Amino acid sequence: MSKRTEMREKRQRERVRNKIIMILLMVAGSLLIVFALILPTVQAVIDKANETEVPVIPIVPRTFDAPVDGTSIGDPSAPVRMDTWEDFQCPACVNFSQIVMTQIIDTYVETGVLYYTFHFYPFIDNYAETRESDQSASAALCAGEQEAFWDYHDILFTNWDGENKGAFADERLVRFAESLSLDMDAFNACFEEGRYQDLIDQDFALGETSGVNSTPYVFINMQRVLSQAGEQYVPGFEDISAAIQAALGGE
Repeated sequence: MSKRTEMREKRQRERVRNKIIMILLMVAGSLLIVFALILPTVQAVIDKANETEVPVIPIVPRTFDAPVDGTSIGDPSAPVRMDTWEDFQCPACVNFSQIVMTQIIDTYVETGVLYYTFHFYPFIDNYAETRESDQSASAALCAGEQEAFWDYHDILFTNWDGENKGAFADERLVRFAESLSLDMDAFNACFEEGRYQDLIDQDFALGETSGVNSTPYVFINMQRVLSQAGEQYVPGFEDISAAIQAALGGE
């Protein structure tokens, strides 16, 4: 084979190799573009497949013999007034509301001795990027427009699952309302508008000026009730009952 023929064949092989490399590069580039376009869809499918919808735990709505007015229960002219500040995300508030407050309502509110008011102190939002405390308070007040504040109060604490973990994400707050058979058009309009945020902020500010710095924070006739176990503990039924009896004796 002559030198010229050898060089010619060498150049031919180089041209073929370069064409193959070019084609491979074009194919690779096309695949990258396609992958970039379909990645969000693929990720959405994966997320949907991995998504497990936490079921809503239903409640049996409570009935009260005492009059109910929004976030208050009892006779406004009762000799003793009880005010508590709570955050729906507060773990201590779960036990307090489900056990202690049930005893207080049965023993003192239903018998006309005590007028009880629930106040909002959504302080846990101060330590997170989410707004589950404020949003759950907002949803409860929107339910209150349909005379269902206390049902919504109960379903929130029944479905509590930790702080800032999504238990009170907006979509779940809506599902709670659905489970209570509320008028969803009215509820959604109120909730999406944030109709009661100013009221929640006012409650928070009133708590601040009253010395509230944790939840649940309990007052009897605007005197703080402390636990016999120590200031860092939540007052129990016996502590509150003693404060009520003292207030009655001080008339």
